[in-house]
Amino acid sequence: MTDHRPDPDQLLAELRREEHQAARGRLKVFFGACAGVGKTFAMLEAAQARAREGVTVLLGVVETHGRAETAALLEGLPRLPPTQVEYRGHVLAEFDLDAALARAPQLIVVDEYAHTNAPGSRHAKRWQDVEELLAAGIDVYTSLNVQHLESLNDVVGRITGIVVRETVPDRVFDAAAEVTLIDLPPDELLARLADGKVYLGEQAARAARHFFRKGNLLALRELALRRVADRVDAQMRAYRADQSIQPVWHARERLLACVGAGPGADRLLRSTARLAASLHADWLAVHVETPRTQRQPDAQRQRTLKSLALAQELGAETCVLAGADAVATLLAYAQSRDVSRLVVGRSPQGGWRRWLRPGLAERLAQAAPDIDLYVVAQPAGEPAAPQGEALAGFYADTGAPQRASRGYLAALLGCAAVTAIAALLHLVFDPANVIMLYLLAVIGVALRYGRGPGAAASLLAVLAFDFFFVPPRLSLSVSDTQYLLTFCVMLAVALVVGQLTARLRFEATVATQRERRTRALFDLSRELAGALTAEQIVEIATRHLGAVFGARVALLLPDGADRVRAAADAMPVDAAVAQWVYEHAEAAGRGTRTLPGADALYLPLRAPMRPRGVVALAAEAHALALPEQRRLLDTCASQIGLALERVHYVDVARDAIVAMEGERLRNSVLSSVSHDLRTPLTSLTGLASLLAERELDPAQARELAASMRDETRRLSQQVTNLLDMARLEAGVQLNPAWQPIDEVVGTALRGAAPWLGAHRVRTVLAPDLPILRFDGVLIERVLLNLLENAAKYSPAGGEIVVSARVVDGALVVSVSDDGPGLPPGPTARLFDKFGRGEVESATPGVGLGLAIGKAIVAAHGGIIDAANRAPHGAVFTFTLPIEPAPSLPHE
Repeated sequence: MTDHRPDPDQLLAELRREEHQAARGRLKVFFGACAGVGKTFAMLEAAQARAREGVTVLLGVVETHGRAETAALLEGLPRLPPTQVEYRGHVLAEFDLDAALARAPQLIVVDEYAHTNAPGSRHAKRWQDVEELLAAGIDVYTSLNVQHLESLNDVVGRITGIVVRETVPDRVFDAAAEVTLIDLPPDELLARLADGKVYLGEQAARAARHFFRKGNLLALRELALRRVADRVDAQMRAYRADQSIQPVWHARERLLACVGAGPGADRLLRSTARLAASLHADWLAVHVETPRTQRQPDAQRQRTLKSLALAQELGAETCVLAGADAVATLLAYAQSRDVSRLVVGRSPQGGWRRWLRPGLAERLAQAAPDIDLYVVAQPAGEPAAPQGEALAGFYADTGAPQRASRGYLAALLGCAAVTAIAALLHLVFDPANVIMLYLLAVIGVALRYGRGPGAAASLLAVLAFDFFFVPPRLSLSVSDTQYLLTFCVMLAVALVVGQLTARLRFEATVATQRERRTRALFDLSRELAGALTAEQIVEIATRHLGAVFGARVALLLPDGADRVRAAADAMPVDAAVAQWVYEHAEAAGRGTRTLPGADALYLPLRAPMRPRGVVALAAEAHALALPEQRRLLDTCASQIGLALERVHYVDVARDAIVAMEGERLRNSVLSSVSHDLRTPLTSLTGLASLLAERELDPAQARELAASMRDETRRLSQQVTNLLDMARLEAGVQLNPAWQPIDEVVGTALRGAAPWLGAHRVRTVLAPDLPILRFDGVLIERVLLNLLENAAKYSPAGGEIVVSARVVDGALVVSVSDDGPGLPPGPTARLFDKFGRGEVESATPGVGLGLAIGKAIVAAHGGIIDAANRAPHGAVFTFTLPIEPAPSLPHE
């Protein structure tokens, strides 16, 4: 009896899923064929109804498009103010996700589910904002058109001629708690468009000429209805699986054709296709391989493969199943897919053979009374193969005939060996124990070679036991009739054990094949996930596909002119066929109906946005004929396409970042040149003009000369910083030597005297500071830049303190001031090239002094940082590592 009790692991997984769903908010999608059908209106009506029930409702984003009746439904509901995002000189109003999370309503209305957020927002897409709201336990109402679904985007583009760029992954649509279809007949929608209730003015006229044609609206309406029906069908099948409901619910017509290898298979497929078309139903073509059919002729195998290809051309979803019992396997698959009607061919045998072994139709009718059964007549004079179980050796080992002949030889040799062993043991053991030895030989032969050699071993074991060990010995005659029962039981047990062992071997072979396909896909996906360049993806894909399918493989990627090209060392390919496949995103070549004379099979590497290349495989004809193998190849091609698209967008993002950084650096350089370098030049020009045009007394001349000297020093310092930064970018060259830090501090203070003249300077150097190994010139430059920075940003007469001490095995040098302190924000940006405390500042400088100091300190293995000090002021600190000082020689 079949055990229909629910699986405990499935129950536990279901409980965990329900707990997860209970913690999340519920998403309700108002779904329509196109704009204007009333999605937003219906969504706001539902929100008003929830508000009247006492639910806290917040309007996050609502697009009324100027429709008065829609805008009237906004009254009485609080609305979330949008956030302002600046992008390319324009201010854009976007959904304020943080404010919505802070207010935490029970229900929020977020219109335009597929909207693309402005750059700078937390998420790129609005559906990602909705996911965060749901994760916070907030219910969401949203709206969506069918053309925004990722899987239907290209279909809608071909129908309407308009490609929609904003899409939503199907997985988030399918995960919605509820989808409400808002439907409107095309004539009523066109009337609303003419009345100005969809678009206004010229936009409405343009829409009527292009998108809103009646044919387009009919096609979009059908797509929306079918997509919602598919979602409901998937929910029904999930419910049946969760509740362990075995009977099929015929909520939707779906046909299943049980196809064999006989000449009537093509007629069966065409009859099923016509029946499915008349019922507007999906249909499947299924083949089952059982242990009994493993060694059928190769001609039947090829005939079945052609039937599979014909079924795909007729629009069927094909599948190859493997199982010990064809009827049970077919019915399990039919129940899992909610099949309402089975189509089989008429069984060829009649009379007593039908009574001994009923045909597939009779067995299906007896096992599944709740499924309609259609029997298709076979062509006259042409016997049909067993339907649904005629796949000859798809899961068998290659070289099966040679293996079978070796199996029969092994049965003979195995029985001979057991007989020799039993001849030595029969004087000690009873005949019953001798029989066990023969059963062991039967199990070994059946396990290694299958049911045919196992049955032969069973018969040989009985004959050998009778001939050698049953009186009269060396004769097949039996003196004691009780041995006849022994022979019958022994033969029956040997046959049953052999059949069960062969069945176990067959199921292990099937499981091995499935595991091999799963492992191949896993290994490919794992390596592709770690690939960083297109070249790595090509190498990984070529290696894996060649090993899995036993084929020569070439990957062709598009160049700058959008022409696909293969690597120089790849196998020869037909460039014209590959280009056609790339442009049309359809398979071609060997085994297809498009250019079947090609030497290889060409598949597009599809990705969500566009095809990313073509893969060409030159393999044996049977290597890709099995539907499971072809589906594995299609899945591998999709994984390769996704990996190529990922690498492409990584390159795009990297180029964008480089361009942005280059633009920022260019603007900083221009700002420095235009302001900080031009200002001292202008001052020098004015001062020089005064000296040339006026007669000045000696005191005035000395004053002007001093001003010119200061401006010249300032200009020289800025140019020096620019040149030093350029040199440091190429690498810091150190010239270290053992020396005390206090000498470098003193030298830096003397060098900074022109800037420090109006400030009070105090040094706090700890006693007994160790000598260090560092580049004195570069560290002096660091101190000069820090002192200059402190003098610029602190008031005249303020105090600047230079200190040095040892902390945790490192020398810590600090320069502090009593100015206004550091601006808010991270201090790390102060050490960036052209980084300024204020973007627009009257304080002179190009923002390179601190960046130079950071590079020099880092080259010494130290760290530089900045912080505010109490009650006001800033302190800049850098560290230098302390190394063991060398020992001095004794005199």
